[in-house]
Amino acid sequence: MSSLTEEQLIDMVRNFIESESELSAPFSDSHRRKHKPRCLALQEILWETTDTEVEVLQRVLKQVENVEFASATDLKKRVVMKLKLDGFEASLCKTYWDSTFHCSKVFHFTCDYEYIEVMIMGDKNGVITPTRLIVDMEFRSQFELAKPTRAYKELTETLPCVFVGTEAKLAKIISLLCSAAKESLKERGFHVPPWRKASFMQSKWLSKNCKKVS
Repeated sequence: MSSLTEEQLIDMVRNFIESESELSAPFSDSHRRKHKPRCLALQEILWETTDTEVEVLQRVLKQVENVEFASATDLKKRVVMKLKLDGFEASLCKTYWDSTFHCSKVFHFTCDYEYIEVMIMGDKNGVITPTRLIVDMEFRSQFELAKPTRAYKELTETLPCVFVGTEAKLAKIISLLCSAAKESLKERGFHVPPWRKASFMQSKWLSKNCKKVS
C-alpha cells in the first residue's frame, strides 16, 4: 500500500479533471433555486458560533497574521504552543485513512491530514462534558475544485480560510459542500472522484485513526 502526500493527491485530481472533456453549463433558473437555499444554509451553519469558538478563532488569527514559517506544520505547532500558553488544551493531530482510486487501474493508498484540536470542558446540567473543537488554517482550500461552476465557487468563497468549530458543525459543512461539489462536477461533465466524496472529506478531520503529534 503506497502513501500519497496532499500535493500528489492534488496533482492526481488535476490530471483526472484535465483528462475529461469540459462541458459548458448555464446558471439556469433551476440551479438558482437550488443555489440560494444552499448558500443560506451554509451561512446559518457558519453563524452558529459560541463565545469560546470566537475566542479561539481570534487567538489563532492573531498568531497567523504577518508570520512566515518554513512549513504549515511549523505554523500549526506554533499556534498549538500559544493556545496552550493561553490555557487551552490544544494538540496537533494527524489522521490516517485508506482510500481507493479507480481509473484504468485500481489504486489503494493511505492518506493523512493535519489539523489542530482544542478540548473545551463545559458544564451541561451539572455534568462536566468535553467538547472537541477542530481548528484548520487551510480550511477553504480543502473544498476548492479546479474548474468549479459559478454556484460552487460562490459557496466555497463563503467558507472561512480559518475554521474553528465542533465536529457536528464540520459534518454539516462537509455534507453540504460535497453535495454541491458533486453537482458542480456533473454539470461540467466530470466523474466524481473518491476524494470529492463526503466519506473521504470526513476522514480528514473525523477519522478514528488519529494521532497527536508532539
